[in-house]
Amino acid sequence: MRLLFAGTPEVAVPALEALLDSRHEVVAVLTRPDARAGRGRSLTASPVKQRAELAGLEVLTPRSPRDPGFQARLAELAVDCAPVVAYGALLPPEVLGVPAHGWVNLHFSLLPAWRGAAPVQRAVIAGDEVAGATTFLIEAGLDTGPVFGMLTETIRPRDTAGDLLSRLAVAGGSLLVATLDAIEDGDASPIPQTADGVSHAPRLEVEDARVRWNHPAHAVDRLIRGCTPAPGPWTTTPDGGRLKLGPVTLRPDVTDLAPGAVRVGRAEVLVGTASHAVALGEVSSAGKRAMNAADWARGARLAPEAVLGTQEVPA
Repeated sequence: MRLLFAGTPEVAVPALEALLDSRHEVVAVLTRPDARAGRGRSLTASPVKQRAELAGLEVLTPRSPRDPGFQARLAELAVDCAPVVAYGALLPPEVLGVPAHGWVNLHFSLLPAWRGAAPVQRAVIAGDEVAGATTFLIEAGLDTGPVFGMLTETIRPRDTAGDLLSRLAVAGGSLLVATLDAIEDGDASPIPQTADGVSHAPRLEVEDARVRWNHPAHAVDRLIRGCTPAPGPWTTTPDGGRLKLGPVTLRPDVTDLAPGAVRVGRAEVLVGTASHAVALGEVSSAGKRAMNAADWARGARLAPEAVLGTQEVPA
């Protein structure tokens, strides 16, 4: 089949790679416009655009899929199907019916669970034991279309959202190719999603990643892993500064620390929660490189009664 691939971030690149290696022909790529990134805030092409240009593909970067110029070019391409992985913009009704076999989305959850922008992060934060990926036909609703296929992936005890998403991205590429093969062969029979088990995964904002030390240790652990690498878990220091946090280690043997209270040892830094302590991993202050928490604590010269997470963040 002739394909238009729609995707933007790094997590979409494995699927594009899988399609380029498949029997199908990727004739063009749709991705979000170049955006400012990095400390220099220079315009940077999306990871999908960079990979597409290496492959010599035509790249379409409309500000919106509603753009008349994009819609005219879509019609000219005469694609059979448009696979989508984390494109980042809603597709209007006027484009959904253009490809003969529609737009097929690879979504990183077991639909109808975790519909929305942050399914992997939300699954880790919720303490799910199993995650997965689903291919489905895009319709007007948010992640509500009929399902072609699924795969499952165990969430490991120390998985961050980044770890899990990396595995799903690779496995999901194979699922997407298999789905397109079945569509071309006439063997695909999409099944409507059930009304049971629906949950939603809205995008995580920076404030969502703020650690609440008055929550139990397992909830703190899940939040930190679920927000790693983005939007990045954090807390405040006694002076009101922001401290970025890496994954922590549960310490159920330490129960005498109040929520947020810090105990600095020679080789570790413990912080109390509503249940038991956790040991901090790598941390980084604003503008500083990540370092071992014990090294940070020595440099910060924390008072014995120091408590994290009680200060307002400076505007």
